[in-house]
Amino acid sequence: MYFCTVKNIRNFCIIAHIDHGKSTLADRLLEFTHTVSARDLQAQVLDDMDLERERGITIKSHAIQMEFEYNDEVYVLNLIDTPGHVDFSYEVSRSIAACEGALLIVDATQGIQAQTISNLYLALDHDLEIIPVLNKMDLDNAMPEEVKDQIVDLIGCDREDIIEASGKTGMGVMDILDAVIKRIPAPKGDIKAPLQALIFDSVFNQFRGIISYFRIFNGTIRKNDFVKFVNTGKEYYVDEIGVLKLKQEPRDVLYAGDVGYIISGIKTSKEVKCGDTITHKDKPCETAIDGFSDVKPMVFAGVYPTDADDYEELRNSIEKLQLNDASLTFEPESSAALGFGFRCGFLGLLHMEIIQERLDREFDMDVIATVPNVSYKVKTTKGEMLEVHNPSGLPPLNYIDHIEEPYINANIITKSEYVGGIMTLCIDKRGILKNQVYLTSDRIEITFEMPLGEIVIDFYDKLKSISKGYASFDYYQSGYKPAKLVRLEILLNGESVDALSTLIHQDNAYNFGKRICEKLKELIPRQQFDIAIQAAIGAKIISRETIKAVRKDVTAKCYGGDITRKRKLLEKQKKGKKRMRQIGNVEVPQTAFLAVLKLD
Repeated sequence: MYFCTVKNIRNFCIIAHIDHGKSTLADRLLEFTHTVSARDLQAQVLDDMDLERERGITIKSHAIQMEFEYNDEVYVLNLIDTPGHVDFSYEVSRSIAACEGALLIVDATQGIQAQTISNLYLALDHDLEIIPVLNKMDLDNAMPEEVKDQIVDLIGCDREDIIEASGKTGMGVMDILDAVIKRIPAPKGDIKAPLQALIFDSVFNQFRGIISYFRIFNGTIRKNDFVKFVNTGKEYYVDEIGVLKLKQEPRDVLYAGDVGYIISGIKTSKEVKCGDTITHKDKPCETAIDGFSDVKPMVFAGVYPTDADDYEELRNSIEKLQLNDASLTFEPESSAALGFGFRCGFLGLLHMEIIQERLDREFDMDVIATVPNVSYKVKTTKGEMLEVHNPSGLPPLNYIDHIEEPYINANIITKSEYVGGIMTLCIDKRGILKNQVYLTSDRIEITFEMPLGEIVIDFYDKLKSISKGYASFDYYQSGYKPAKLVRLEILLNGESVDALSTLIHQDNAYNFGKRICEKLKELIPRQQFDIAIQAAIGAKIISRETIKAVRKDVTAKCYGGDITRKRKLLEKQKKGKKRMRQIGNVEVPQTAFLAVLKLD
């Protein structure tokens, strides 16, 4: 019998910093509740993307329903596993909106890290019941007492409330299930009220159209009902509803408190928005549900197909990706060097890398991405405020009054021995120290205010290498401030390559331009003619490198005789090279675009 009273339902998510073992712990929960048979059991069951398994990270939040017998009653536990990386905090906010409780997983060997804190604040804002879990207790270098002190300081719970567990050995998993049932409140929904359900995710299935995952807050939904999506105003018949076990299991009816999926034959991705409310057409709910925070992309880059004929196919691929990753935004743009493509907004560099990988693997799209940048506000001399995502969108200099760039507050938690190196890194990136607090005798939290544009490319990598992987980093946007920015352009034989142009702070422009020119000299193949690589700010050239022509030794056949014979042949060759240079075309390989991202 499926129908489970609302008081026996528990909806909870797992939040943690990256690599604290939440996917492994989720595997144990599925195993102990017999949701997954021994035959289907594998490491990271819920991470169904190859990419997630290879990198050992969770990219998408995953929902699954478990049934657990406790004190002779059957409880339905809806678990939503969430990512831990700072770039995917949007996925976390969506999961939290659909839950009443959260397992806060902390690695007993590493202690509390920056992303743990920011995800915890998200959960507390939604009044979720927090169950702290100390994971990886089986490791020899676990520091349970020290980390428990950190957890007590952070959330003010009793030490006895902290559950010691190990995702690897299964220790403490029954205690976690026990705590989920006892501590997390049952959903408060009213079955008889008008239908009110929140869409928290959606995926595209090429045979069935768009499948939306939802959580019902009030009312019931049945197969063949006529429903309306409040934000988009579209109406559909429910072809199929069901719950999310390891595979989708159809049901005839779902009630308040349930988490499930809906298939209604939707074919276009624009008709489904994460955060939308589903209600009945004939008996609608009065208000839509407050979904999760609207996402603001932090990093912008152009994405172009390597073959111009694939433009429409790329649009379809990005639309399908956007379905289950609502934080991806895109708009069409064109480039003189790369043709037609899209200006995409990402949450960070890892997010950008993952999207490129997914386009390649899931849709077989070969794409070129331009240098990433952030959005700037430009105040013109006429008093207008423009938002610029692309260096080529910058108005001429004589029309600009000033440019404002986005600033962030960066929270870095690290061991105290690495403070010096991290301070130097942040100050080099134009950061201003705001605060530093010792969490314990050897762990320190540093807060810096710094421009977002400075952390976009390589900040995270450098932070990790300085701190030997210990430092954790989290940030949120704090507003805009005026800055001395210039547009740095890269010219090949006098032609601007707009895909390599970038907005950069005046003090860093010379250095950056010089490094790009040197890098391109290594990467662009030699031609039959000289190639001049120049970095320019406006009309002023600040750096130049020359790729020498591949030359044929035309004087080889002149053995003795007068020098004028050789001179004549060389002059003839020189004219040919000059003519070739006028009609020659320089191809910039994809490696050159990627190398700009990895400039040290």
